[in-house]
Amino acid sequence: MERKDSSTSRLRSLREKRGMSQNALAMKSGIAANRISDTETGRRDILNISLGTAIKLADALEVKDLRELV
Repeated sequence: MERKDSSTSRLRSLREKRGMSQNALAMKSGIAANRISDTETGRRDILNISLGTAIKLADALEVKDLRELV
């Protein structure tokens, strides 16, 4: 559980550090805002997202290493 909590807060932290709202990240990544919200709040486990979704989030957040997300 500790891993999940740190991963969800990491996604939120990366998004906020870039000054993006959940809606802005959704638009830039092509991922629905409610999925981003669910992931950030822990309703959806970030460790279970697809590789394609992880790549879209990383590209939108300009993250070079996917390990920064999970």
